[in-house]
Amino acid sequence: MTTINGEVAAEFEPVRAAFAANFAHHGDIGAAVCVYQHGRPVVDLWGGVADPDTGRPWQRDTLQLVYSATKGATASAAHLLVQRGELDLDAPVAKYWPEFAANGKADIPVRWLLSHQAGLVTLDQPMPLNQALAWHPMAAALAAQRPVWAPGTAHGYHGRTWGWLVGEVIRRVSGRSPGRFFADEFATPLGLDFFIGLPTSERGRVSRMVHRKPDVDFTTLPAESIPEDLREQVAAWSDPNSFSNRAYMVTDPAAIDFDSPEVQAAELPASNGIGTARGLARMYAALIGEVDGVRLLTPQTIAAATKEQSSGMDQVLVAPSRFSSGYMLPTEGNPMTGPQSFGHTGRGGSFGFADPEHGITFGYVMNHIISGSDDVRAASLVEAVRTSLS
Repeated sequence: MTTINGEVAAEFEPVRAAFAANFAHHGDIGAAVCVYQHGRPVVDLWGGVADPDTGRPWQRDTLQLVYSATKGATASAAHLLVQRGELDLDAPVAKYWPEFAANGKADIPVRWLLSHQAGLVTLDQPMPLNQALAWHPMAAALAAQRPVWAPGTAHGYHGRTWGWLVGEVIRRVSGRSPGRFFADEFATPLGLDFFIGLPTSERGRVSRMVHRKPDVDFTTLPAESIPEDLREQVAAWSDPNSFSNRAYMVTDPAAIDFDSPEVQAAELPASNGIGTARGLARMYAALIGEVDGVRLLTPQTIAAATKEQSSGMDQVLVAPSRFSSGYMLPTEGNPMTGPQSFGHTGRGGSFGFADPEHGITFGYVMNHIISGSDDVRAASLVEAVRTSLS
């Protein structure tokens, strides 16, 4: 039995039970969960093994790469610039990044980058990985790229390119790289254990990931054996020329080793944020309220930042999705804890979000990356939070 460490307020004991069940029944190896309510921690738990190869235990300060849960942090950085009057989401991207106007993109507003409507999910020519990690070559390639659909007419999850697109706008406006901006304006004033671009000094605290493939690979089955509601999605994933695949083939090689020191040290504001569950929950808490005297965004900024911008069938995910200007919004499959919630999931299970209605913020990180719809870990924890609120 895995030892669960940390503290839980009495009314949130269902979260402790769900966290323990994730280890006992749902595949967690090393993980942490944190919940804030009205700016104060009410759940702060961790347990398991940070490195299965060495047996290194998961400690209170163990760091974990959270894949696309990073997007919530990057979006928040953009909205801080909006709040300061330095960035207008309805202005053309080219106002801040003139080279971006190439190939018919002069009128694309910044908002469409944040809400996955720009049609820049892929590159005609994948970028060598070492150049992509160096930042500027990828930004230049995206500035020159022609959209793959008419911008503003559809939305599709810009899984990889989103970070360079939004991050370059942050860099052009602030004069700082997105990772540096986040460190200066978010991590430092709040004391967050969260990095976009990991310092070498923190490398020893990072957990090592374990990847599990889905129990059933639908792409290997005949069409008649696939559930009807999944057939269109499976067909897309089986087609190497689909947006579903091309969106993740923007580097050469396409597969990125997110455990490597070089990848973790780079700034990939869509996908390589590294931090604790506490760091995620605390960041979101400071977006919707005051945390130890610090509030990052005003209620007016949050209301504008979380207004729905795109919804319906996603051209990349081939499933319904909902986005505001940078955040995922609640859906039937991901209800969070209320209709006003906003946040972002990450590949394999990580999740951070805020619910202004209930004053709740949530962070969950783990090192067992489980692909497919059979992963219930984050959902079970969120359900336990809802139970605790009832």
